[in-house]
This record gives sequence, structure tokens and C-alpha cells, in this order.
Amino acid sequence: MAKNPGGRPTKYTQDLADKICEELSMGNSIRTVCAPTEMPSPKTFYSWLRRYPEFLKQYEVAKQESTDAMAEDLLDIADDGTNDYMERQDKDGVGQGWVINGEAMQRSRLRVDTRKFLMAKMKPKKYGDKVDLTSGGEKIQPLLVKFVGDDDKSDS
Repeated sequence: MAKNPGGRPTKYTQDLADKICEELSMGNSIRTVCAPTEMPSPKTFYSWLRRYPEFLKQYEVAKQESTDAMAEDLLDIADDGTNDYMERQDKDGVGQGWVINGEAMQRSRLRVDTRKFLMAKMKPKKYGDKVDLTSGGEKIQPLLVKFVGDDDKSDS
């Protein structure tokens, strides 16, 4: 009977690389993807990025794709009002009405702002703050202004 080696996987396989990158492309973090015991540890993951150039390329594509998944998350977070209000109760536990749940609102704002920040850093051309809508990325030449009568002036 073969002895179970135990522990997390440390041997690189393309199937495992595909599974990792699929999870990353959906917007999950390395920490989340590597949390289950059937996945490699974050330390192993990072050593694979250094050791396997094809995995590094696959990882880079997955991270670019993850920004679009984060954009989808923004809509879900903004539209989910599940915990926006909570019932206020008096000292006897009798409901007195509904009030805004400030903690849930702030958490939603933080989740949106964090994703927007990461998206802008990871894909600045698409999600960055500075968007060039006029030049298509080409250098804009300065405009030279000539006033009427400039040629008619003389020093005398």
C-alpha cells in the first residue's frame, strides 16, 4: 500500500496551474486560492512563478482578466442592499423601526473603493483615472496662435 505523502501539493502540473489561474481570473486573491489544503501554499505558488515562465505568463493573463471580474463585482456590491438597514429595538427587545446600518454601508463602500483602486493599478488604460479621449495616445502638438496684424508691425 502506497503511503500518503500528506501535506499540500508541491509538484507543478499544468492542470493545477490552470485551476489556480482560473480562480485568479475570477478576481480571487492568491491567499483565497491557496487556502484549501489540496492547493499549493502561497510560498510554493510564488516559487512556481519564478521557476516556470509559462506559468508566469498564464498568471499575468489571469490577473489582467481579474480586473474585468472586479468590475462585475462592483455592480453586485452596489446593487446589494441586503444589510443596509437594521431593526431598532427598545430595551425590552420590541421593534421600534428601521435605521441605516452604517457599518454595512461603510463596508460596501470599502469593498467598492478597494476594487476600483486595484483595477486602476492593474489595467490603467481601461480603469485608470486619467483617460485620454482626444489623442488616441498620440502626442498632442502645441497649438501656435498667430494674431492678426503680427506681420504688419514694423520697428520704425
